[in-house]
Amino acid sequence: MRGVRLGAAAAALALSVGAASADDDFWALQFGPTDGGGASDPATEREQLKELERNPPPGYPTLSSANIEATKAAIVRYERIVEAGGWIAVPEATVKPGEDHFAIVELRDRLIVSGELAADAAGGETLDGTLVEALKAYQATNGLTPNGRLDPPTVAALNVTAADRLKQLKTNLKRLTEMAAVVKPQRKYVVVNIPAAQVEAVALNKVITRHTGVVGKVDRPTPLLRSTITEMNFNPVWRLPPTVISKDLIPQGRELQEKGENVLIKTGIEAYDGSGKKVNPEKIDWSTSAPKSYSYRQPPGKDNPLGFVKINFASGESVYMHDSPSEGLFGRNFRAASSGCIRVHNIERLAYWLLGQNDGWDEEKVSKMKETGQRLDVKLATPVPLHFVYITAWATEDGTIQFRRDLYNRDGVAEIATSY
Repeated sequence: MRGVRLGAAAAALALSVGAASADDDFWALQFGPTDGGGASDPATEREQLKELERNPPPGYPTLSSANIEATKAAIVRYERIVEAGGWIAVPEATVKPGEDHFAIVELRDRLIVSGELAADAAGGETLDGTLVEALKAYQATNGLTPNGRLDPPTVAALNVTAADRLKQLKTNLKRLTEMAAVVKPQRKYVVVNIPAAQVEAVALNKVITRHTGVVGKVDRPTPLLRSTITEMNFNPVWRLPPTVISKDLIPQGRELQEKGENVLIKTGIEAYDGSGKKVNPEKIDWSTSAPKSYSYRQPPGKDNPLGFVKINFASGESVYMHDSPSEGLFGRNFRAASSGCIRVHNIERLAYWLLGQNDGWDEEKVSKMKETGQRLDVKLATPVPLHFVYITAWATEDGTIQFRRDLYNRDGVAEIATSY
């Protein structure tokens, strides 16, 4: 027997793509051949996939109270899967739509068990049209690029055991329940789900806009927090946080000094002593302890890592949300690359929504700030609650079950759940 098959009724509960609603026309993007044949333009396909990663459809709010009952139902469903023996591992393989491979038989059985594929779905060793669509659905609900291919990240996600997925659902039910008591659905708020590397702007329990984010590296994790967004800093000065100074700037300063170069001159960063006096960068010896006593800042400009706007809120962790000149990061499937702060794609939309047309601010005016580079701080007329959360498994009100990689290994499950 190649896998544990559930009854037809259970298996027919194929997962819909929870990150999209009918209005979003999610599947209007063609990610590759859907009939197991024909050839798509690889360059066009890559761009379409990157566009989807940069601009995900709104979907349902992660912290909705409706998700609590939906997640409880998902737990019951996964308890049955575990009791029935779970699923067997899919062999490591890279298979494109239309190709044949022995691993495809195991893939079919795996997707039947978890519900993306109907129990009576026929097929052999070909990654054909129906299976391609089922695989895309699986990828989308597991935070993977929905390319319809069997690839290493997809195999790793598929091979997280049913028991570990069940444990994640139970762990995250507690997190969701705690957050439901905090979030006020009648108000607008912003959520950063760290494992999903996504930002949601929510009002009246509806996602108004969803943004791809870049979150903290595994060794510099983005912290959990509850705060309030109070201000927008347009074309801000970047004041380097302690972690960046100690782990990035000073080591880089020493390395470049050995090559006869100066890190401050190269980056445009300025150093200041304890009295606030600017330090001549050419007089800094990076091999001594002196650089540790300085503060550092970078003026606004095209190379400033904060980009053209910083979203300001109180944080004891020295983290913030901001634009980024490194657009390429938003087109990656794995986006843990910061020192703890959150970089937000299409931040103009989020900034405009937060300002709420207060004092004549509209979309055009926000865009103009990016064009002109004018330095300006603007207080929000109404502060907006902000939540940084760690949710790796949940179900939405339509019954869709979502999983994300356990980025910082906080769920107490096998390491494979952190690695795809």
